Amino acid sequence: MATKPFVTDIENIRRRAREHIDQGAITAGYSADRETVIKLLNEALATEIVCVLRYKYHYYMAKGINAKSVAAEFLEHANEEQGHADLIAQRITQLDGAPNFSPEGLLSRSHADYVEGDDLVDMIKEDLVAERIAIDSYREMVQYLGTGDSTTRRMMEGILAMEEEHAEDLATMLDELGKKGEPAKPGPNKKKSGKS
Repeated sequence: MATKPFVTDIENIRRRAREHIDQGAITAGYSADRETVIKLLNEALATEIVCVLRYKYHYYMAKGINAKSVAAEFLEHANEEQGHADLIAQRITQLDGAPNFSPEGLLSRSHADYVEGDDLVDMIKEDLVAERIAIDSYREMVQYLGTGDSTTRRMMEGILAMEEEHAEDLATMLDELGKKGEPAKPGPNKKKSGKS
């Protein structure tokens, strides 16, 4: 099997680098549709922000015998989602775009919903649903990016791997809580015992 030699026109690369210096990291070799990539990244940014907010709410609202360990997991996930948001915002600016942090329209830009849940099990389920949404939408983004923007693709692949880890963590928590039967969900009109 013959090896393919690596041949490049370094003089041409040097010339192009000087001609378009104002474009920063965006070189002639960038072949993705930059505007579409920025739009997709802003949707991913909104998704991460919504996930941070939901995880933080769940962290503070977790109650019950297993709440302490589950709340710690919620906080860890919130911090990791914030890290994802920061990576995505940084990449948007590298592509000469503006990260959209505006609260207005945040939910419409996000792929995930913001659902609070009624109890610990509901919270875990809602977080798992959101992670599953992120997994599928980020996988589609990775496939779309292909070789046109390998830097963004690799970043999204890394985030995707973390979202899969989060989903596995949440599925394990659900399984463990289910075996213990906690928490018991109150009925819709459950009254407290004692004096009326």
